[in-house]
Amino acid sequence: MVFYFTSTVVDPPAYVYVGKDKFENEELIKHGWEEDVWFHVDKLSSAHIYLRLRESETWDTIPEELLTDLGQLTKANSIEGNKKDNITIIYTPWSNLKKDGSMAVGQVSFKDSKKVKRLIIAQRENAIVNRLNKTKVEKYPDLKQEKEDRLKELRKRDQANMLARRKEEARIAKERQEKKWQKDHAYDELFAEENMAGSSNQDRDETWEDDFM
Repeated sequence: MVFYFTSTVVDPPAYVYVGKDKFENEELIKHGWEEDVWFHVDKLSSAHIYLRLRESETWDTIPEELLTDLGQLTKANSIEGNKKDNITIIYTPWSNLKKDGSMAVGQVSFKDSKKVKRLIIAQRENAIVNRLNKTKVEKYPDLKQEKEDRLKELRKRDQANMLARRKEEARIAKERQEKKWQKDHAYDELFAEENMAGSSNQDRDETWEDDFM
């Protein structure tokens, strides 16, 4: 089971989802998207909270209001962290998560610690948590299939972009070739007219035959 939340502090609203338990977290880790950002309470047990960015958005420019929502939701989903003040929330792109066979279920590390940011949540703000909980929806998604469908969509888009790029490159190459031909043959018509004039009897003076006498 996956819990879905909606944050309306940004427009359009942000898409947030959370695994029910550590086993569901394993599936979320395995089948995350490149647009996902992972949130967790630092050094404490907590749910894995994911923010799914839109394609034009980046993980290091998340609006402050949205970060606060994510921080509050992460804190609220930590048994120990929910009771404490001034806790640290860590977040990083899904692609930066590292998982190997030696780790416990639901446990992760990071490929690059420099890509991990921190957010301090001073205390729980019930107004924020309650607002988010009102948007909570439970679903049983096929995470693997969703990931495969997403990758298929991206491949089709890449192929379409490649085809469009090749057509544009061919158009530019043809245009350049035509311009080069026009440049190389710019005087062809003029020379042809001069040659015709030189070989024609028209426009010659009356004594031109004397040259052959």
